[in-house]
Amino acid sequence: MPHLLPCTSLPHTTTTAAAANIFLPSSLFRRRRTLHSLRCSASDKPQDDAVELPLFPLPLVLFPGAILPLQIFEFRYRIMMHTLLHTDLRFGVVYHDAVSGTSEVGCVGEVVKHERLVDDRFFLVCKGQERFRVNDVVRSKPYLVGRVTWLEDRPPENDAGDDAEALAREVEGYMKDVIRLSNRLGGKGEKEMGDLRRNLFPTPFSFFVGSTFEGAPREQQALLELEDTAKRLKREKETLKNTLNYLTAASAVKDAFPSSWFITIVIIIIIINTL
Repeated sequence: MPHLLPCTSLPHTTTTAAAANIFLPSSLFRRRRTLHSLRCSASDKPQDDAVELPLFPLPLVLFPGAILPLQIFEFRYRIMMHTLLHTDLRFGVVYHDAVSGTSEVGCVGEVVKHERLVDDRFFLVCKGQERFRVNDVVRSKPYLVGRVTWLEDRPPENDAGDDAEALAREVEGYMKDVIRLSNRLGGKGEKEMGDLRRNLFPTPFSFFVGSTFEGAPREQQALLELEDTAKRLKREKETLKNTLNYLTAASAVKDAFPSSWFITIVIIIIIINTL
């Protein structure tokens, strides 16, 4: 697997998983299809709207609009980069781990900056674009190429658009509370927080929120796969509420006990919340 550089797409204070544990009920996880269930079928008749896309399995989830820095040194991906530099500089990022394999839903990464080193390694800065679903694998050597179709959130029905807007406001509020308590527990003090939404509509804002859950890639993958903005925001809201509950309890313990006891009790809280 390639070496990954630290992500610099988000300010530290808006990365909810960087400062606090994200608590996810086991009921949120579901079994998903992976590329292992798709056969290599270059001879199959392609779908009319399907396109071929180089695929890059990584132990992380890329969201539309997010920035991903990478260092490429593995030979097959250096070959891929040489090809991309003569085409459109776009490839598919798909989440991979040893337990669940390679996911079939991913996000296009477009190279916005690149530097080729003398030893033929590459430093890249990529930006997440549209999502896709892998329908089948075209070839696996020298690098993975899939036939994909594009994914978009379904248009809201009736008043669902208003619901998504209201949910986005709620999620922003929970994010601010999580960041505030995380900073307090980290000894950073209270800081004035601006507009986390940055005038984003509910759908891109839901992707932004998902991109901040850096410590929970499987939950991020589940969020990426959803095709309903309101459902994605509801799930993010529940995750942030769980995290806020933990932080509130940890903050109360910190106020009530000396520092040595505080560390022990926080560990107990974490264990209880993960059972």
